[in-house]
Amino acid sequence: MTGTAPLFSIVTPVFDPPVQALTEMIDSVLAQTFLDWELVAVDDASTNPEVRMILRAAAARDERIIVVERESNGHIVAASNDAVARARGEFIALVDHDDQLAPTALERMRAAIHERPRADYLYSDEDKIGTDGRHYDHFRKPEWSPVLLRGQMYTGHLQVLRTSLVRDLGAFRPGFEGSQDHDLALRVTERAREIVHVPEVLYHWRVVPGSAAGDVDAKPYAWVAGRKAVDEHLQRLGVSAHAEYGDWASCYKVLYDPLPADLLVSIIIPTRGGTGYVWGSERVFVVEAVRSLVEFGGHENIEIVVVYDTPTPSDVLDELRRVAGDRLVLLEFTEPFNYSKKCNDGFVASHGEVIVMMNDDVELLEPGLIPRLVAPLSERGIGVTGARLLYADGTIQHAGLGVWTRYFCHPLRFTPGDEPGPNAVLKVSRETSAVTGACLALTRATYQAVGGFTERLPANFNDVDFSLKVRQLGLSAVWVHDATAYHFESQTRVVEVFDYEVDFMTDRWALPQSLDLYMPGILPG
Repeated sequence: MTGTAPLFSIVTPVFDPPVQALTEMIDSVLAQTFLDWELVAVDDASTNPEVRMILRAAAARDERIIVVERESNGHIVAASNDAVARARGEFIALVDHDDQLAPTALERMRAAIHERPRADYLYSDEDKIGTDGRHYDHFRKPEWSPVLLRGQMYTGHLQVLRTSLVRDLGAFRPGFEGSQDHDLALRVTERAREIVHVPEVLYHWRVVPGSAAGDVDAKPYAWVAGRKAVDEHLQRLGVSAHAEYGDWASCYKVLYDPLPADLLVSIIIPTRGGTGYVWGSERVFVVEAVRSLVEFGGHENIEIVVVYDTPTPSDVLDELRRVAGDRLVLLEFTEPFNYSKKCNDGFVASHGEVIVMMNDDVELLEPGLIPRLVAPLSERGIGVTGARLLYADGTIQHAGLGVWTRYFCHPLRFTPGDEPGPNAVLKVSRETSAVTGACLALTRATYQAVGGFTERLPANFNDVDFSLKVRQLGLSAVWVHDATAYHFESQTRVVEVFDYEVDFMTDRWALPQSLDLYMPGILPG
């Protein structure tokens, strides 16, 4: 072996893998088109003697392969730390003992590091290998999404981490077995100067009996360790919240502390007092929206600003006064229809430190929407939040907005509300390109900073434009998976979109040319 340290140290703890899978893992490393690597394989006292025979033969075959043989089994954290201790590379790449690297994996990571030399954490897309050798389940991952990483270990494979930072943080921690990679990813990304997503399949995750690749319930202890990792992550960041198990295996949710009682939240609802049939009975939408806020909002200190068109029936206004009492502010809008201006006028009439924009045909599904939607805004970096909205039949209406060139759409629309979606994307809060104006929240200061809604967009895309303006400030748009409401928008409504609206958006914003940044694996819907 030469005295020059390689760029990459591939770290692989080994314990009783299928021998054919182990051989194929080693072969995939040897097949790398980029040659400046070492493989540090630590055998954690495998019971099958053939495992050590294969490892020793590989080391004899190529001096870049280093084998460490433990005398007793210490589990994956101890074995991984032994490998980190022996690693000489500038970066560590984590590879499991039965998986495979794509031939260009290290070459593509090397190119990303060359382009972004301050990168401390990199991750790629991945797929799975079935028992028949077939590749499937291509996971096109989103761009860096710290809120999503709390909800699930989405960065997964391939991970590449700067060795010096891993060592500074103490590498893998005992007590997090099964979710040791998730815990390390959270700690490293908290400190990383730059985080890079390489949007190519560079890793093939093998599905074998008992593996997490094939069954997320295979290692229940991993879920326990993962919740602990997320909880400690929140503590390190000083977030007033704690982690709980999510609504899907291997997912987590953040439960924030109660909102301050003196925090005034202003809910702005544009309306013309329309009626419609829902579940077989007629209703005045704005009245039921306000009633649900009063009964189920979950926060007492609210101000409801209803911006109504002049034709709104007087009996509707009287009923609003009866339902909301002194929480109600009524503001007449006498101009031609312009949703954006109605929102902005409502903002001027409001007094809250936090603003919630809500359509008049939205109705709260369960208690507590306001705290769930508003609490994340207390975190540094989160600029606007959007609710999970369902049609009357329980299917998804809003799960974040997708943004492509000349496409602005609702991915996963019409998905049954109890389904997890691809990679459980509907069971976790996450960053998104934009959120719908039908139910969003942000601080008063952020609303002012972006100049409110763009009044040149009176009907369509004003919410997308609004979200993009928030993101232009360096803040994120977050879809909150457990802030749920009904949106009684017609599922068959045909939206008339004008060329000038699309031209305005494409001229104003440098939109992705093909795939959405945060839901790249989901086609426009």
